[in-house]
Amino acid sequence: MNFPQMMTLWKEYKKGQVLGFTHCFDLQMELSVAKLPSTPLFLCLVLPLFTLMIWLKLQTNGRKRLKLPPSPPKLPFIGNIHQLGKLPHRSLRDLSRKYGSLLLLQLGHNQTLVVSSADMVKEIVKNHDVAFSDRPSTTAANILFYGCTDVGFAPYGEYWRQARKVCVTELLSLRRVNSFQFLRDDEVEVTIDKLRRASFKGEAVNLTELLMVASNNLVSRSALGRKFDDEDGKIKFGLLARRFLILMMTFCVGDMFPYLKWVDVLRGFTSSLKQVKNEFDTFFDQIREEDRSSQNKGERDFFSILLKLQENGLLEMDLTPDNIKAIILDMFVGGTDTTSTTLEWVMAELMKNTNVMKKVQKEIRNVVGKKAQIDMKDVDEMNYLKCVIKETLRLHPAVPLLVPRRTRSKINLGGYEIPSNIMVFFNSWAIHRDPEVWEKPEEFIPERFEKRSADFKSQDFEYIPFGFGRRGCPGMAFAVASIVDLVANLLYWFDWKLPDGENAENLDMDEVYGLTVFKKAPLRVFPIFRNFESQVDRV
Repeated sequence: MNFPQMMTLWKEYKKGQVLGFTHCFDLQMELSVAKLPSTPLFLCLVLPLFTLMIWLKLQTNGRKRLKLPPSPPKLPFIGNIHQLGKLPHRSLRDLSRKYGSLLLLQLGHNQTLVVSSADMVKEIVKNHDVAFSDRPSTTAANILFYGCTDVGFAPYGEYWRQARKVCVTELLSLRRVNSFQFLRDDEVEVTIDKLRRASFKGEAVNLTELLMVASNNLVSRSALGRKFDDEDGKIKFGLLARRFLILMMTFCVGDMFPYLKWVDVLRGFTSSLKQVKNEFDTFFDQIREEDRSSQNKGERDFFSILLKLQENGLLEMDLTPDNIKAIILDMFVGGTDTTSTTLEWVMAELMKNTNVMKKVQKEIRNVVGKKAQIDMKDVDEMNYLKCVIKETLRLHPAVPLLVPRRTRSKINLGGYEIPSNIMVFFNSWAIHRDPEVWEKPEEFIPERFEKRSADFKSQDFEYIPFGFGRRGCPGMAFAVASIVDLVANLLYWFDWKLPDGENAENLDMDEVYGLTVFKKAPLRVFPIFRNFESQVDRV
């Protein structure tokens, strides 16, 4: 048989796939026994290629039996990676508008589902929450979180249920959040004093940097009893924490292409992960020794709380030292960048929308009066302030693509068959700006939340800044308390002005995608301190 005859037979084989499996199999057998030329070129190039084509066609033919969600065209090897762009949440929203709210992508080796509508999220929670409650394992999470024994990245199962229960009841309950009010007061005091000194000198401040320091210190002190930039012995926690966060954001070749894991070893990524993990081991051991020798053995932070509960046998599950470390790191990673990013966007939107700024300042100052300190009862009465923060989280969810999940089984969703063991992204940014759900979705209008529920959740799932279902963020109360406290004090004590020449309406609101989506240009402003005649001096 010559090559043209072989190609004719191949065309018949392709027809056979349409006509039926039996005819297809007969042609495949005929091809396999045909006398093909035995030249080295054919054996080395044509025959392997021909075999691969047959295998791929058979694989494709099997997959066509599933009614999968629509997919955009993809490139060989990389799939749809090139279509993610610098701002994946925006690129995926554009693709979803073209192909539908359920979108199937191929990201390297990983088949990935993107969900971009509240209706689909609602159907998942109602009918398939368990099936969508697993997590994909990543190289960074597996090493840095001690084999994914934290809460955020742990696979769905009994360990995850028990570990999450410990976090919700012992670390992140409303009672515990209230007990950390003294830490919030301390960090607010430090921040206000810095701003007041700048105000007296007539200096502009980098509010982005200042808010990052305040939120990082608050989360670090709550989780580990250490300020972010405190130096403890030979370890400077801030530097170690920054390396940790950078590695969490670094692209891992092996996660996209498992057969190329050796590339991460050669470029030093894997060894960097192990080194940071070992340095955190040393850091945790140092804190533990300090706690044992300290005269003050109260419940000062999440780490000391868990150690005390474990030593006294008060936990329903046994946590190893590595389990405790993983959970504490979870609290740290989940709270630092997300809090500072939200604070930055709140202040940026208020600088851009001066009418909203005036309205929320009026509410805060009417509630507080001329007291020297805002207390928790005051904050409870600041309803419009909470609307401002909700609207900020709608337009600027700190994590616009919620931490990916993994399907545990094959399910039917929205008329499509969703395979098991595939990665799933929920585009909360796209859901929050859906014009079919939100009126004027691109505009900053806090009033839209005045008649909605009092919490930061939605039973209709058109608003999911803290996730949803079993994998929803357990730290919502802690995050909201921190944000509300800081913003209330910033707006109570100061008026705000942009540098000369900068127009509020043209304020740069461009984004940068990282561990969170933060403002590209730092927010520089002039704080103008308000002196109240009968007010107690804070200095």
